This record gives sequence, C-alpha cells and structure tokens, in this order.
Amino acid sequence: MTKNHGPSIKNDEQYEALREQGMSKQKAARIANDPNSGKKGGKAEQYEDRSKKQLYDKAKEVGIEGRSKMNKEELIHALRNS
Repeated sequence: MTKNHGPSIKNDEQYEALREQGMSKQKAARIANDPNSGKKGGKAEQYEDRSKKQLYDKAKEVGIEGRSKMNKEELIHALRNS
C-alpha cells in the first residue's frame, strides 16, 4: 500500500518508486508533482541546441543554485544532474 506523503506530494506512488531508485527527496518530489511526468515526451529541444538564456531560465525553474555564474556547458551539466 502506498504511503500518503501529505498535500506536498501529488503522486505518492510515483514518489515512492523514484525514492526506491535512489533519487533525492527533492528530485523525486519535483517529478511526482509535475502533471506531465507520466507522459511520454522526447519532443523537447536538446540542451545543446538551446541558448544560454534558455538554459539559465530552465535552471532557475528547477532551482539550481549558482546558475548565474555558470557557462553554457556548466548549465547543461547541472540540468542533467539535478
């Protein structure tokens, strides 16, 4: 039976599965709370094809600290590993 993680987690089952895979609480919560997380994608533009500003905005959206001092390659790395 899936544990209820309270109102801060929208999809408790997905959250638990992500935690069991070794994801941090923060990352698992971010994915479990995204209404599009269960849908297949693959249509997003590759990070390398995006501008530094687009990468910065995405990093801001997901809460990556230190993003203002990062170059494009560092932003890509941070986004892929957050």
